[in-house]
Amino acid sequence: MTNLKTDAAYELFEGLIRGSRPHLSRAISYVENGAPGAAELLSHAYKARKGAMLTGVTGSPGVGKSTLVDGIVSELRKAGHTVGVIAVDPSSPFTGGAILGDRVRMRQGHSLDQGVFFRSLATRGHLGGLSRHTGDVVALLDAFGFDHIVIETVGAGQSEVDIMRYAHTVVVALAPGLGDDMQAIKAGILEIGDVFCVNKADLPGAERTRRDIEMMLAMREPGGWTPPVVSSVAVAGKGLEGLVGEVLRHQTYLVSSGLLRERNRGSSTAVLEEYLHLLTVGKVMESASRDGSLDAALDDLVEGKSGPMEMAERLLRRYRE
Repeated sequence: MTNLKTDAAYELFEGLIRGSRPHLSRAISYVENGAPGAAELLSHAYKARKGAMLTGVTGSPGVGKSTLVDGIVSELRKAGHTVGVIAVDPSSPFTGGAILGDRVRMRQGHSLDQGVFFRSLATRGHLGGLSRHTGDVVALLDAFGFDHIVIETVGAGQSEVDIMRYAHTVVVALAPGLGDDMQAIKAGILEIGDVFCVNKADLPGAERTRRDIEMMLAMREPGGWTPPVVSSVAVAGKGLEGLVGEVLRHQTYLVSSGLLRERNRGSSTAVLEEYLHLLTVGKVMESASRDGSLDAALDDLVEGKSGPMEMAERLLRRYRE
């Protein structure tokens, strides 16, 4: 190691694979902030992944995703598994950071548990219910050595299907009284869910919501995995053992059927696309902003002198030249 940038990345990487939680926290911040050497650190981390199982939890706002995640963590810990949690939060319009923090999200019982690590990530304007750095943080947690990684989406409603590209198992959380059966149809939720959980099952209408989801699932093409529908009252700890049991059953199915590799390829595709987007769109916009052509292009668009496709082609051509 010959320069400071390499030394810093190497120190963080060596610390996190030794199991140092402070090094892991610093490494995530290092990557989120795009510090010098972040790409080098990630290169080491991606090569050192140990094969953690990835569970995504998604659903509309108000269904109790955070409480469900907390319960899933508790059940996995009872079974002796270590767990890393990524909670994607809305961004602060002032600082760009996550509005909700880990101490708000986690029960006091997990805060001192060395087998659990929790990190909030800000969306920073990224669509799809996830942060642009989700795949990178998964790689860091995996290299650290967690058995399971749980990803909770931001709760943006109908835009959260990106989670299916990262997680091995997607848990779709629903709740009675929120119109979630219709939301499921509109959002394509039926296509992304591997396990469905009707949370707040002690509320009126819970059984009807469950039946509606089961009826819609029955209309899918037969074959392969049949998504189960479980009920829970996460705030009271009810139904969580059954939920985690179904998650683990699905992950066993992925391994035995050979589909786990396919899911891993999908996750790698999502990360690769993020970086290709960053290296193309980001650099074109940066160059256009620097030489003033972006301002000119925006003026033409606002004044109706050209269309967005024409302008995009012009900026791309200018960048290439």
